[in-house]
Amino acid sequence: MPRPLTPAERLAAADKDATLEQIAAASTWDRFLVEQAVFAVGLANDTFSANLLRDLLPEMGHGYIGSAINSLRTAGIIEHTGQVVPSTSPATHGHRLGVWRLSVKGLVIAEARRPRKAAA
Repeated sequence: MPRPLTPAERLAAADKDATLEQIAAASTWDRFLVEQAVFAVGLANDTFSANLLRDLLPEMGHGYIGSAINSLRTAGIIEHTGQVVPSTSPATHGHRLGVWRLSVKGLVIAEARRPRKAAA
């Protein structure tokens, strides 16, 4: 039988659940911004991590970029390269971040969304 949680553990679990709810409730605009950043960065670079995305995006809720990356991975839009890099965010203390690339599906979507130059 598991031991009962301490008050501190219960509060931490409640805070974690609240944070996950906030991430899930993020606006469609935030999701759109992250998607556009991933497509732009993926077309301009062979690989990328959340470090590069964080430099391009406005301040977002804690964990939001990671949640969005996971969603894009699940949808088959990006794929993990098997590499990791240390986070450059001081708040993460060098936590390891996955290195990603656009999948074939992601490249097709990104190319379709790329602005077209006007005909001369």
